[in-house]
Amino acid sequence: MKSTHPKIVIVGGGAGGLELATQLGHKLGKRNKAQILLIDKNRNHIWKPLLHEVATGSLDSDLDGVVYSAHAAKHGYQFQLGTFSALDIRNKSLTLAPQLDENGQQILPWREVSYDKLVIAVGSVSNDFNTPGIKEHCYFLDSHQQAKRFHNALLDNFTRIHQAENNKPLNIAIVGAGATGVELSAELYHVADLLKVYGLSNMSGEKLNIHLIEAGSSILPALPPRISAAVRRELSQLGVNVMENTRIAKASEQGFITSDEQLIPADLMLWAAGVKAPDFIKDMGIFELNRANQILVKGNLTASVDADISVIGDCCACRLPDGNWVPPRAQSAHQMALCVQKNLLREFKGQPLVDYQYVDYGSLVNLSRYSTIGSLMGNLTKNSMFVEGRIARLVYISLYRMHQRAIHGTAKTIALWFAEKIMKVVRPRMKLH
Repeated sequence: MKSTHPKIVIVGGGAGGLELATQLGHKLGKRNKAQILLIDKNRNHIWKPLLHEVATGSLDSDLDGVVYSAHAAKHGYQFQLGTFSALDIRNKSLTLAPQLDENGQQILPWREVSYDKLVIAVGSVSNDFNTPGIKEHCYFLDSHQQAKRFHNALLDNFTRIHQAENNKPLNIAIVGAGATGVELSAELYHVADLLKVYGLSNMSGEKLNIHLIEAGSSILPALPPRISAAVRRELSQLGVNVMENTRIAKASEQGFITSDEQLIPADLMLWAAGVKAPDFIKDMGIFELNRANQILVKGNLTASVDADISVIGDCCACRLPDGNWVPPRAQSAHQMALCVQKNLLREFKGQPLVDYQYVDYGSLVNLSRYSTIGSLMGNLTKNSMFVEGRIARLVYISLYRMHQRAIHGTAKTIALWFAEKIMKVVRPRMKLH
């Protein structure tokens, strides 16, 4: 028998999607007022701003991730493994592609999922701007699988450098000097120095040649110049070769080739030069999109083409009063999830929907154990408060704790904090496999 309770389907278990599923599970699912279903192509969740730590081994996604099925059982929603591939607005159903195992064998067939309310939170992927050779030769940090793939290649290269008789350094080139590229650069130096403790005595940060490449005139272009300048100084002191005003024309097996035909040699190449919503969103031919494939929404975050579909996170194209788009940040996804949660509850009560209001709480860049630099308050005071050092580090960590609190609750977040402290004593400070 078909349930008479409304069915809310959330596609994408990133920061916004998982927080929304958790809160709706508490307020509606556990009270048997609605059926909440979260769909994701992965079995577990890792907070995307931490993927650079997964890539370097500073964070073990197998231990620090959230398993959707187990989390769903505790928080009043259901989870279904699947890849979103098609949407039928008229019949209010979506199609999930067949699920295959690592050998290409089918686990699950094509499936259709009906909904009363749909929330699209599929996140973003790297935008290579159709640059030749990028897909073939570069690593990306769109998912924890990609981060683990980079990590394995990094360990292989660390081992090669350690056992090599020559004194050849490890060349790593990173294109894109946004937060991901900057934080990864610093984290690489940190883990290279850690290897001395774990048997690779010939490996250290001095054996790294890291090129951080930015097409624009400054690293961290979305942040105030004072922050960019401070971060640039810190990176230069570490040894990072910061290359601004450098456009990449293509990638080859030897490295990146610039627009003026200069070769930047690299053993490992990573592309972090911008994001876009996944291409399948555009291929559906259903939504109004911006240039980054993001779905255009109304002020209340419902899709411009259908009021029963809401969009949150990196795939959402929401305009600010100044005409710019809401930036693809974790704080944006968190705020959007709260807005959609509020609107769904209001709609069930017959109340009018409220518009989303983006609040910029500032930006922080974490340079591993070396430094944390950023600005706080953002447009709350119309002026940025520059912070660095321990205060900035504490605020940076608190952002992740806020995410944990949203999906686990206060008590378990405190318990996780204690568990992390204990695990630091009994396990290596970096993942070595």
